[in-house]
Parts: sequence; C-alpha cells; structure tokens
Amino acid sequence: MKTVPPADTPDGRMLARYTRGRVAGTVADALAEVSWEKREPAVEDHPPRQMLRALRRLALKGAAATEEDCYDLYDCVALGTGRLPSLTTAALPFVVDLACDPHMGARDTLAELLVSLAAVAAGARPGAVDAGWHEEWRRQHPRIRALLADPVPQVRREALPLADGVGVLLERWHAETDPAVRLPALLALGSAAAGSGEAADVDRVRAVVTGVLRTGGPVLRVAAVHALAAFDLPESVRALDVLVRDLSDPAVRPRFEETWYVPGFASAFDREDIVAASAELFEDDPRTALSFAVRLVGAARRTGDALLCRAALDAGWRLLVVRPSAAAALLPLAGELLADPDAGVRYRAAHLLAVLGRPAAPYADALAALLDDPGGDEYFEGTVGDHARWALTRIGDPRALPSLVERLYEPYRDGCCRAYGAGDPRLPEVEDVLAPLGAHAEALLPAVRRLLREDGVGGSLTCSFLGVLKEWGRAAAPALPEAVTLLDDTRYSVGAVNALVAMGPAAAPAKAAVRASVVVDWPGNHQHVAWAVWRLGGDRDTALRLIGEAVQAQEEPLYGPVDLLGEFGPAAARHADRVRFLMEHGGTWVRLRAAIALWSITGAPEPSASVLEEYVRADHVLADTAQGGLYGSFHDALRTLARIGRVTPAVRATLRTVRAADRRLSPYRDYRAFLQDEEIRAAIDRVLALP
Repeated sequence: MKTVPPADTPDGRMLARYTRGRVAGTVADALAEVSWEKREPAVEDHPPRQMLRALRRLALKGAAATEEDCYDLYDCVALGTGRLPSLTTAALPFVVDLACDPHMGARDTLAELLVSLAAVAAGARPGAVDAGWHEEWRRQHPRIRALLADPVPQVRREALPLADGVGVLLERWHAETDPAVRLPALLALGSAAAGSGEAADVDRVRAVVTGVLRTGGPVLRVAAVHALAAFDLPESVRALDVLVRDLSDPAVRPRFEETWYVPGFASAFDREDIVAASAELFEDDPRTALSFAVRLVGAARRTGDALLCRAALDAGWRLLVVRPSAAAALLPLAGELLADPDAGVRYRAAHLLAVLGRPAAPYADALAALLDDPGGDEYFEGTVGDHARWALTRIGDPRALPSLVERLYEPYRDGCCRAYGAGDPRLPEVEDVLAPLGAHAEALLPAVRRLLREDGVGGSLTCSFLGVLKEWGRAAAPALPEAVTLLDDTRYSVGAVNALVAMGPAAAPAKAAVRASVVVDWPGNHQHVAWAVWRLGGDRDTALRLIGEAVQAQEEPLYGPVDLLGEFGPAAARHADRVRFLMEHGGTWVRLRAAIALWSITGAPEPSASVLEEYVRADHVLADTAQGGLYGSFHDALRTLARIGRVTPAVRATLRTVRAADRRLSPYRDYRAFLQDEEIRAAIDRVLALP
C-alpha cells in the first residue's frame, strides 16, 4: 500500500509547508502541487483525479458550497470500504483547511466527514489504513481540535465526536452557551464516561449529570437521564419519574425540536423520537420499559395528548414483540384505547389486539364496532377497520368473515406494491390472515376463486391465494379449475401443483394436467412434479425411481430431494443407506431433512431421533436477534419428534427452559413474530405432552 511522500521529497515538503499554513495562495492553488495520480484510491471507480476535482470544486465555491457539493468528496473517500488509502491521506490536510476556513459554506458537513474518517481509522482491519495516515492526523490535530471551539454552533456540534475524552468534553460543556450544542455535549459526556476506564472521569461526569437533573430545564433533564443511562443504567432507572414528567408535559413538547440535535443529523429530534429513544434505554430491563410505556399512555390520556399516546403505544409494541410478559399490561390498555378519539391511537390498539389473538376475545364486541372505521395513521397502511377485522379472525369471531377477502385484496387492486417498515404495526400478508381459516373455507372460497379468475396471470395475489388453497387442503377442492388454469405459467405452476396435491382425491382428475405443467427447467422442479403426479394417483414407482436416483447421484451441498424421498415411506427402503449417509455427513440443512426421511422410511426412532434432538437446543431460539436463530430447524425437529412419539429427559428440560423464557420465539420483529411464536410454543407443548 502506498503512503504519504517522504519529507525529503518535493511532495513531502509541499504537504508539510501546507499543513503548517505557510503556503501562499488558495487551496485550489495548493492542490495543483500534489502528485495525485501517484495515490492509491479507495475504489477504482473514483480515481485520484476525481478527488482533485472534488476538492477544487469545494474550494472554488467557497461560501456558496453546500452539503451536496461534498457528495463527490464522500464518494472518493468511500467510507463504506473501511479503508484509508494514500489518496485519502493526501486529501486530509485540504479537508481540514476547508473545514476550518470561515468563508467555507459546507463546514459542518466537512467536520462530519472528519468524524467519519476518524471512526474508520479506529475500527479498520489490519492493513486497511495507509501507513502515513496516523502521522498526518497528528499533524492536523491542533486544527481539528480547534473546530470544537469554532464560532459556528453547527460546526462545534458536528465536531463533538472528535473530542479526546472526558476532559476535553467537560471543557466544552462548561464553555458552551448554545442550547443545541450543550445538549449533544451532555450526551457525549455520558458516552465518554461509559468508555473511560477511569473512576475519576465517571465521577466528574456524574457530577455534571446530577447537577442538570437538579437544576436544568426539562429537555436537558431528559438528556441527562440518557447520559446517565450510558454509564449507570440502574441509576437512570431511578430517574424514570423525570422522563415521564418532562416527556408528558405538553408545554415542553416544542422545545425538543429546538435543541435536541446530535452530530450526523441535520434535523432536530422531536419529542416522539425521544420517547422511542428513551424506551430503548431500558431494553434490557423489560419491567422498567413496560412501566415507562404504560405510564406515558396514562399521562397522555389525562391530557388528551394523542401524539404522545401514539409514541407510547409504539414503545409498548416494540417491547411486546420481544417480551410476551408485556401482554398482561398492554392487553387491557389496548382494549380501552379502541374508543380513543384519535384514529392513530385506535389503529395501534386494534393492531396490538390482533397480534395477541385469542387473549383479546373480551374485546371482540368493541372490535366488531370498528369494522367500518376508516381512520388510519399517516405513516402506516390500512385502516382501523382492517386491523379490527384481522383481530376478529385471530379471535375466531365469524363477524370478521363478510367482505374479509375483498378487504384484504383492496391494497393490491391497483397493482402497486405495498411499502412498509418491517418493525411497524403493518397489515399482515393475505396468506397469513386466510391460511388459518380453513374451517371457514366454504364461506371464503367464492371470493378467493373470483379474485383468482380476475387477477389471474400476473396478478399481485395469485401466489398468495395459491398458498392459501394449499393450507386449506381438501376444503379448497372447489377451486380446482382455477388452480389448473395456472399450471402452464412458470411463475405459478409449482404453487398450483402444491395446491392441487393438498386438495386430495378430489384433484385426481388434474393428474394429466399436472404431468404436463410448465415449470422452470430445473431438475428439482421436474422431480417435484413427478412426486405430485404420484400423490394425485399416478405411478408411484416412476416417481420413486426419478427422485431416488437424484438423491443417489447428486452431491453437496443439497444432495437432491431427500425430503421428497421420505414421502414414500417404506417403499423407499432401498435408498435407506444413502439417506443415512446424508444424515451422518451432510450439512446442517441436509442432516435434519435426512433424519426426518430416514425415520419415515424405516419407522425406527433411532438414529433419527438422536439427530433431531441436536436441533432442539435453547441457543437455536434464544439467541440475540443480531446472532440470528435456527427457528425453522428447531420447529421441524419438534414436529417430527412429536410424530415419533419419543422424547428424552434432556430434551424435556431444554423445552421447559425455552417455554419459560420471556422471549418471543422468532427472528421477526413485526406481527410474524407472534404467529411463529404461537406455532413453536404449540409444538413444544405437543412434545412435552408425550409420555
């Protein structure tokens, strides 16, 4: 990797003089003296000449420069690469000079860039930072640090992360007079205390925070609790009264948007943003987090503060999606809020009751009264009535059935895709609403069939409706003509095949159509079709030969359709040795499916049960979200163990641990978390009920 030029070369002497501020002329003049083409760029798409143009353009624009004028410079340093090559080292003194120039119009953006460069240097992998970078940064440090005391408040604020530890931040805190800089300085003090290994630093920051809590204004007091939480969470919990009081004071609300700025964000945070951030402080203390949300809802209801009530419900929702225990307090609260005058509050309350399902049954009448409620929320899709209808389906109340399919179809009528945030209280997918309603298929099927005919090829919900027919199984048999129609389209043919197989003997007349179905030309699809033809009454031996040969011949990573082979049961006995081999030597995914298939073929609990038990581990479902979790494998193993009918004491102990954990058994963080959690817990109960 190239480095900065040695001090005894022309380039090196030029950079040294320029760094000390003794170069005559402007930045634009000095730029011409660097041999840019000799520098290594961060990415080939942004070569050295582009860096030169970006810096020159900024210098020439001067006071007229804006954030947009810095975009080219950001492209050249390519922060996302995690690298600081020699080109970035060569550019650093010019970036610092522009950031320090009082006549530059984009100084706050350039200060933000310096913060980002420092972060990359601190976290870069070995060899990713040019050998001359750290020395160049040390040479520039006095000017960089001067930005902390810059006359422009926005520049001081963006430069706060460049402060070297608690001491410098305390100096800035005591010298700072601008409220929109004092607040982020207080937050930065909390983070610095958390990262310091010195007890004296923590004590000095604690004194500042305590003083603010005692004598500061309401917005700064809330910031003090956030700062305290960074290095002393238990003490911040004791300050919960401060948070609730100051966040729920309607007169204080506008003042958050006046002062709650943080580096890296151009706009201030409003009170509702701070409610969300405050709730996150206690994410590892669910009792405090729940108390915070419930108390804010109560305060909002007393003052008629709809925006606060929405934000508090959102905080409660984010807790509930992870912690099942939160339901005890939030369920009755949501039930009461169904009658709230604010549509956004009713929307959230109805959604919360919907995800909780049958426990919301006491509020069925109140939900039924909202079926035609057109209210909604400006940021979320659907209406109060849509969520109330879904809640009734989850409860099992037939009042949800009239017009249910039509209402579910409505968002897709214009062919547009839905947009939502994965963690928002969004409308469920159509199949997630309809699939559990097989007992009501007779009432719902006419609308599904009609929409399948109207939507048909290229329709937004064709795949979804086919999935619903599959889940309804034999009850969906009247829809056989609609499914057969889709067999000649590769986008839907596999889904149609699955729906027809699920319909059972009533779909036997479709056997020839399934055999002739048009699928994407991939071996797995052809094997799947052969299996389906057999299931509809076709020749078993033909299908078994094709699928068995595929399992025997194919190699890792998938080893062929071993899961389909298990469908043949004892008839596939001649392939048992191969399936056992895959169970013993395959990867994680293959081993599980081979174990299931082997039990189906041999009927012997062992060795399949022992392999399946490997997948029933607490860490598969209780891992942090960031680490993921093998929920699907856990669930598949549980279902098969329930069919085998054998469970060891060790598995029982594990399942009791998982069952007792106050964790949603799902990697999702929206309504799907509740559905998957219910399925897995039901499977756990079935296994624990085994003798």
